[in-house]
Amino acid sequence: MIVPPRANAVPSETAETAPTQRDCHLQCIAERGRMGWQRASGYNDRALIEADISRWKRVIGDGLRSQTDERQATEVAIAANVLNRMLKLGCPKYVRVA
Repeated sequence: MIVPPRANAVPSETAETAPTQRDCHLQCIAERGRMGWQRASGYNDRALIEADISRWKRVIGDGLRSQTDERQATEVAIAANVLNRMLKLGCPKYVRVA
């Protein structure tokens, strides 16, 4: 799990000898900036996935209703198809005029 450090975060005392994951993130932010760190660490992917899960829960619901694995797989496939159709309806279609 990737959690962004605070804006005023400082490296730990052992950052030079034994850097922690947090220290590595702080060093990357110092070198590339916060946006560069987000791209390098995959933080943006995490945010997109969280938005997808939130959308799933709002539209489909929190849990599965089926009891068996086969029926749950079918339920997930149907729900994914429904969400993909809904997203496709909201996407604009661009046509070159000139």
